[in-house]
Amino acid sequence: MIRTYRLDDGRQTLVLAATNDRLPQVVYWGAALPMDEDMEALHAAHAIDVTGGMLDENPDLSICPEATRSFPGQPGLIVRDNDGTPLLPKFCFKEATQNGTLELVYEDEVNKLTLTTTFSVDTDTHMITCQTTLDASRPVHLHWLAAPVLPGPQQSEDMIDVSGRWCGEFALNRTAWSPGMRYRENRTGRTGHEHFPGLYVPCTGATNTNGECYAFHYGWSGGHRMIAEELQDGRRHIQWGHAARMETQAATQFKTAPLYITYSNTGLNGCAVSFQRHLRDRIVTWPKPDAPRPVHYNCWEAVYFDHKLPVLKDIAKRAADLGAERFVLDDGWFGQRDDDTRSLSDWTVDARKYPDGLGPLVDHVHSLGMTFGLWFEPEMINEDSDIHRANPDWVLGSEDQTLGRQQKALNMALPAVRDYLYERMSAILRDHDIDYIKWDHNRVLPMPDAAQTRGSYALIDRLRRDFPMVEIESCASGGGRIDFGIMQRTQRIWLSDSNDALERLRIQHDAALFLPLSVTGSHVGPRVCHTSGRTLDISFRAWVAAQRHMGFEMDPRELDDYETRVLTEVTRWWKHNRSWMQTADILRLDSADPAVIAEQQMATDASRFVVFAGKAATSTQIAPRPLRLTALDGEAMYTIRLANRDTAPRLSRGTTALKSQELRLSGSYLMRHGVTLPWSFPERIWVIEGERA
Repeated sequence: MIRTYRLDDGRQTLVLAATNDRLPQVVYWGAALPMDEDMEALHAAHAIDVTGGMLDENPDLSICPEATRSFPGQPGLIVRDNDGTPLLPKFCFKEATQNGTLELVYEDEVNKLTLTTTFSVDTDTHMITCQTTLDASRPVHLHWLAAPVLPGPQQSEDMIDVSGRWCGEFALNRTAWSPGMRYRENRTGRTGHEHFPGLYVPCTGATNTNGECYAFHYGWSGGHRMIAEELQDGRRHIQWGHAARMETQAATQFKTAPLYITYSNTGLNGCAVSFQRHLRDRIVTWPKPDAPRPVHYNCWEAVYFDHKLPVLKDIAKRAADLGAERFVLDDGWFGQRDDDTRSLSDWTVDARKYPDGLGPLVDHVHSLGMTFGLWFEPEMINEDSDIHRANPDWVLGSEDQTLGRQQKALNMALPAVRDYLYERMSAILRDHDIDYIKWDHNRVLPMPDAAQTRGSYALIDRLRRDFPMVEIESCASGGGRIDFGIMQRTQRIWLSDSNDALERLRIQHDAALFLPLSVTGSHVGPRVCHTSGRTLDISFRAWVAAQRHMGFEMDPRELDDYETRVLTEVTRWWKHNRSWMQTADILRLDSADPAVIAEQQMATDASRFVVFAGKAATSTQIAPRPLRLTALDGEAMYTIRLANRDTAPRLSRGTTALKSQELRLSGSYLMRHGVTLPWSFPERIWVIEGERA
């Protein structure tokens, strides 16, 4: 007997099939199939041959591969009984339901285990969300549980996963498929700069704009494992789950995080748009869904810990004059916090710096027409703090652990810790008109522990329930905690601590494979960048920030008249366009010049677009190569103009039309030949606006 199940969203089809009572395997995943496709014939066609040196039957590459069925690769489940005895489950069919969500339930009667997998399809975002749950009749110890296991495409030569570092997040790695395993594990206790839980598998020849591609994201904030394995018989499979041994206690139920998967036949961009839309429209819950994203000001790189009320009021006034609509008071407002060695967890206002509390500053910010935000780092604690002295047992890990940024982590699995943090934070929020929290997480954990992540989620969820109009930004030394799990609870991410526009240009470009504009904070940094030492032109800094959720993070007192004018003009441009840009699709362009990093932001109704073409290095040729656009109507005409032509370098002496006039060109021309840009220095950017005629 063959059992088959099919999921469709109009762009992709996923077919599962099982022989008799066995776990099903994915026998097809790709471009949409005809609705009258014979599923049993497809299952038969999927089988590979048997020859010398192989078992008499090929073990199923199921959604949870079982060692008991002679599967030669990584099993989908490794579990031990409460006394340490290894369990070797053999699951058999129990029931299946499909009513919007496909739910498959399998049982191992000998070991008293139940395996449940779910698959949900979103026909608008073209995202399939899947998850695995293990239930046991008594407490068992879990070593590894994979979310539903998917096949890797045979038509792919390599895979693209994501690494990085502090101030260098979202670095893309291409690794060739080969016999054996590509194994990546993050054991830092948070999503991590080093191992963002995402994977793209392009088919041969795929680019940003063309070809087939498969993509994955594991929505969990506490450390994960990714396995991409090619078996001896040539089959490939991809597994995702929590990092090994993160479940430190025996339990009767374990769940993976949701695994988000999608297929595209329009290159990497097709997958990227699915992730962007699904995160923005399905994952994030917006306190004010119809409100425009406000221009942000953060005072960190202006004052650091040196808080003086007259200075902060002056800075707030200057920020408002530049166009800022939200003022965020960063680290240094509480306890005895004069540096990063003390007072974390003592969440009371520093009376030395704020003798009348935060009220005077909050009132001043509101009088300028801005809302007020405040920095917290709730999950961390300094040894030099009142709370550490009173409750040393609240700390996660050993007494002699290596500190990070002079701090330890609180044990968020303890209800007393969460209650204390809730009481201190809610008191601040109740006593002041605060609509924004910058929630930081500035060190890796001393050990991976799923209970720590669940505890952090619980605290955020409780605060969100009681203060639903407060927006939260996820920051972890920049991009150390970015994933769909934390984004279910927050509305903005701090992509990187680097405000270097040149570095940001690349980081934002690669992060767009998963993240939309609306959640991605990007700030205009100081003239001399505090993390790189690089000096960059104000126009470049401002336009790079205008690619995402725009803000400022510098001392506005340093700006000269020219810088003030440029920043004000770019901010005005961003405000004028944000209503459509915050729901636009970010499409990465295939640049013929490796020195140019370019993207096209396309309105949801395709009536307009803006292209940002940043020059990250010196080109090998003198004149710019034409830049092909994408996703236009080939038969339509478009009017294009250079939004920042006033900043053309003087060495650009030619008569390039865009420097002086609007052009009316067909979509076919713009996609097949491309836009001919004026020359520019490196570390500059061109901004091209387009409208459908």
